[in-house]
Parts: sequence; structure tokens; C-alpha cells
Amino acid sequence: MKVLLLTREYPPYVYGGAGVHVEYLSAELARLMHVEVRSFGDQDTVSDGVRVKGYPFGKGSFAHVDKKLSGALDTFETNLETLSEQVDADIVHVHTWYAHLGGILAKILYGIPLVHTVHSLEPLRPWKREQLGCGYDMSSWIERTSLEMADAVIAVSEGTRQDILDHFDIDPAKISVIYNGINVDQYQPTEETAALEKYGVDPARPYVLFVGRITRQKGIVHLVNAIRYINRDAQVVLCAGAPDTREILVEMETAVKHVRHEGFDNVVWIREMVSKEEAIELYSHATVFCCPSIYEPFGIINLEAMACRTAVVASAVGGIKEVVIDGVTGFLVPLEQLHVAPFEPVDPDVFSRDLAAAINKILDDPGLAESMAAAGQKRAREVFSWPSIAEQTRRLYDSLIK
Repeated sequence: MKVLLLTREYPPYVYGGAGVHVEYLSAELARLMHVEVRSFGDQDTVSDGVRVKGYPFGKGSFAHVDKKLSGALDTFETNLETLSEQVDADIVHVHTWYAHLGGILAKILYGIPLVHTVHSLEPLRPWKREQLGCGYDMSSWIERTSLEMADAVIAVSEGTRQDILDHFDIDPAKISVIYNGINVDQYQPTEETAALEKYGVDPARPYVLFVGRITRQKGIVHLVNAIRYINRDAQVVLCAGAPDTREILVEMETAVKHVRHEGFDNVVWIREMVSKEEAIELYSHATVFCCPSIYEPFGIINLEAMACRTAVVASAVGGIKEVVIDGVTGFLVPLEQLHVAPFEPVDPDVFSRDLAAAINKILDDPGLAESMAAAGQKRAREVFSWPSIAEQTRRLYDSLIK
């Protein structure tokens, strides 16, 4: 069997959970079958049985179009480029809306089954209109088309499966739940502190850590607003880069400026997307990892922190509730949401205070922090292994071919 994986993100160009997912899934699938990856970028490699070919994104063909729209048009152009070479796979498997068009065309032109993994859903990300303008209508259309044409749909959590059924007219029998995973051989505690020293984090003091993009989905501004309620003796390390829009970056900068102006000088803002090795160091030495997302189909960053033996405080949304066990591996913070755009907390200050209260419980109790860290590491190792996920995926492929 041969599978063709279509994705925007693939190393070294990974900025989110979907890219991490495809990286590890492809490596494990290569132990079971032939694997080809076509992505956005300039890759051209064969390694450990995975053939990777990148195609350029944003070549300038739409330089004279409004920037919010040019990104959507660039995406279509790159999708066509990914089909510039013959497809000889038995299955095409797409990841995120950026790669859906290529999968649709491969299914039609080559008569092969289409598998669609749902890492997120456009109807639940209305803030993307800020980023894409009417391009958001296009991303929503292409996502719906791909889902409705797919021979099989993989949801990364039970919560995501329900979201699919709530927002799309799809046969429930087509949807399988296969979790994201974690490579526990890579993500494990380390004593190294070079990254902490590089970014000005004091390893002798406790710290709360955030790792992720600056986007409304990740809820980072709510964590920044929570800083004024977090114990003053703890550092707050914000490993946050790649803002979706100029507007959300300004909002982030303003929030950080306000808490610093109020005398909270314990904030360390790392504005770049750090390497995997640096992230593992930051996870390993954190007392608490905080994931304040307002929408999260799975939340692989929580697994990364857990595997590195760190307690987690996260919003009780989506797939996070299937990863973090409240009171055991960390705390889940209820997030009351509006059911219309922009899907923000009804009372953002209450949410920020609740985040801080949960974080402080762990900061104030070293024994609790250690027990949660140990339980989280055990859960990550036992439940979310990539070999199991690859085997479940292979069985799904087999059922489509047969």
C-alpha cells in the first residue's frame, strides 16, 4: 500500500499541531507502508522511508490582490502545484484546509479514496475573517467540500467528532476517532537549561509556561490578563510568536505592556517560535504549563508538556477534556462561551481569574505539582503512542481499499 499525505506544514516548516501530527504519523506509517508527503515549502528528501516534496507558497502571482485574499489564492495555486507530479498512491490523506483542494482533485483524477483528518473546523474559528477577509468564505467552502466528498473522516477527539456532526451533513459511520499522539522518546524531561539561559528565564524560580502562536484560538491574551492574579514570586514565560494578524499582535503587545506597567516584571516574552529541543527544555523546567485556548479540537501542546513531566492548567474545551484529567494531571478551567462570533468568554476577566486560581493551586503546593506531573507523564506514555495511532490509521486505509 502507498499513501499520499497532503499538508501545508512539514519540517522544517511547522508552526502548529497539524504539522507535528503529520511529521510523526508519516514516520510511523512508513514502518507499515510506502509514504509520500507533499507539502508547502522547498523540501526534497527521502528519509526513513518517507518521500517528502515541498512546493513553493506565495510566489507573488497575486501580489496585486488585497493581502487578505492573496493568501487564499496562493493556497489554491500551491495545491495545483502539488499535483504537478503523477500520483501513484492508493490513498490520499489531507490535513487542514490548506491541502484539501489537492486531495479533492487527486480523488477525482486518480479515482483513489480520500481521507480527511479534522484538526479544526472553520465554522468554529470565526475570528479567521480578521486574517482572511472573504478568503474565510473560501476556506469554509473548500473544507465543507472536502468533508462531504471524503470516503473517511478522522476526528482527533470525541469532541471533534460531535462538532463535525453538529456542523456538517455527514454520515456518522464515515467518522472515526483517532487521537493525536506524542513521541515519548523525544518528549521527556531534560536537565539541560541552555534554552532558559538563552531567553532569560531563571531556572531557580518557578515559572508558568505558554507555548503557541499568537492567535485568538489559543487565548493567550486571557493568560496575559491573568498575570496580575498569579503569585508574584513566579515567572510567566510566554513562548509566543507567529501572530495571525497585525491587530492580534498589537492587542498582545498592549496587554503585556499594561501588566508590566502595573509592576509585574516577572514576564518573559519569547517572540520567536522556538526549536523542538528548546521547547522540551522549557516544558521540563516549568512548574505549570497553561493552555488557555478558547477552541481546541485536541491540544497536542498539553501532551508535550505532560510527557515532559509538567502539570497542566487548561481551558475545558474540545479535545483538551480528553487529554487532561481534571484534578489528576492538572486542572481544567471552565470556559463559558458565547455561541455566536467571536466565541470569546462571556466575562473575560472571570476566565482570567479562574486561570490564575488554578495555576496558583499548583504553584502553592509542590507535592501536588509533582503528583500531577508524574500522572501526566504516565498518561502520555500509556495512552497516546504513535505506533498505536499509525496502526489504527492503517486499518482504516485497508477498509477503504478493500
